[in-house]
Amino acid sequence: MQTTTVSELFSVFDQSVRLIREHRHISYLEALCTAGEIIFKGTAQDEELGKKLEPFYTDFYREGMTAEEIRRAFQLAALKGMKAEPRPGREMTPDSLVILMGHVVALLAGSRPFSILDPAVGTANLLTGVMNQAETDHIAAYGAETDDLMLKLAFTNANLQQKEIHFFHQDGLGPIYSGPVDFVVCDVPVGIYPDRQSAKSFELNGINGKAYTHFLFIEKGLRQLKESGYLFYLIPNQLFSEDKEHLFHRFIQKNAAILALLQLPSSLFKNAAAAKSVILLQKKGRGASVPKQTLLAEMPDFSDERKMRDFMIQMDQWFAR
Repeated sequence: MQTTTVSELFSVFDQSVRLIREHRHISYLEALCTAGEIIFKGTAQDEELGKKLEPFYTDFYREGMTAEEIRRAFQLAALKGMKAEPRPGREMTPDSLVILMGHVVALLAGSRPFSILDPAVGTANLLTGVMNQAETDHIAAYGAETDDLMLKLAFTNANLQQKEIHFFHQDGLGPIYSGPVDFVVCDVPVGIYPDRQSAKSFELNGINGKAYTHFLFIEKGLRQLKESGYLFYLIPNQLFSEDKEHLFHRFIQKNAAILALLQLPSSLFKNAAAAKSVILLQKKGRGASVPKQTLLAEMPDFSDERKMRDFMIQMDQWFAR
């Protein structure tokens, strides 16, 4: 992948956003949605704005460019907007983790068609990043999101990458009409779920007397899976220590097998309290096989190329068993 292509595409987004903001006086992220829509459609309803943006949208798509390059450039632009106007819940999954999770899904799916859901899809950065690494183009993809602006960014992101994704403007813990899927991936929202009435329908409601959003999303993900399907989540490190009465432990024993639990390097996070791990579960049912040993590991710093290369080789060997 050529870094120059990603840089050039980011520059197109950034300059387009600047022109749109001067013209309409809207936020960076709102302007990014508008820029993406104009680039995708190749035209602007506003004639004056269209003339200013024409050099950008006519030269955006070029021979040899990939969806992954578009994703990375759009991600950089979205990150710039989020830093300018920070808001809780509007964070993006680090790119290194998108690549890691996409690699594992590709290992598990092989070249067969599959279906995938992200119940807290955000800008669709994780979902499209996973799709870009798949060995097949036959993917039925779904995403749910409550935040209007994040959903609009997700829709724009998917269009620019020419990905067919079915988006639902809704709470990811509500009914999602995707049908059972092969994979559920998610950078799980962390905290206390505010809808106490809806939380009562979950077995994992009431851990320590509370409705933790991150536990509920795990239960929801397993509900959405086909038998022997895979759940691959970014989870807070304190998840297991919060389970003081072993409610979660018993729930997992009954419904799934833990295939892997990888603690991520602390350098990825602002502080220890924000640190996360990735967990890979397989739902029980026909075709599911309990591993002789769960893959438990502390991942090396992503900037250490030698250690990361060795880790990826060991992980690939584990999945090949």
